[in-house]
Amino acid sequence: MKKLLFAVCISASIFSFAQDYSVPAASPRQKVEQQFSMSKVSVDYGRPGVKGRKIFGELVPYGQVWRAGANSSTKITFGQSVNFGGKTVPAGTYGLFIVPTEKDWKVILNKDFQQWGAYTYDPKQDVVDVTVPVNKLADKQEWFEITLNPTDENSGNLVIKWDTVQAEIALKPAKPEAVTKIAEKLKEIKKIESDAAKAKG
Repeated sequence: MKKLLFAVCISASIFSFAQDYSVPAASPRQKVEQQFSMSKVSVDYGRPGVKGRKIFGELVPYGQVWRAGANSSTKITFGQSVNFGGKTVPAGTYGLFIVPTEKDWKVILNKDFQQWGAYTYDPKQDVVDVTVPVNKLADKQEWFEITLNPTDENSGNLVIKWDTVQAEIALKPAKPEAVTKIAEKLKEIKKIESDAAKAKG
């Protein structure tokens, strides 16, 4: 009986340990989120490493659709309608794909954000695509990275970099006039709330 209880305790301990730890991922998943204008932008993607390989033109062939990361497709979510590299995109979640060439990348937003890689990619599901120049990096980027860099309170850049190159897509509100009006109303509400709190005090 003691042996059985001991075995059960050991099994429970191992199970508890296994819940807290997992096998290290070859391409770890990362989610980045950035306040953007009146809402947020978030990106969920896999981060492959260079690991001594030739990336663009070999591992990631030129002229072919790529998942912009590793494993399941990269997902980008906009909390409000945005101007994505000059084109309007409604609020929502999209699959982010890239067709790279040596000089520029076609960056695609696709309705299907739940596919594995780009194996079932369907261009008929594309919402928009924009072509942006590729720039050389001063320092090599070992792990694929997507960042969201604000340029002012209502705009920013989606920056994608890996190995020796990077590309940027400008993000702005799709309806800047509406955003300005909403921001003014919100400031008025906050002032009313602040004045009311002071009056109570």
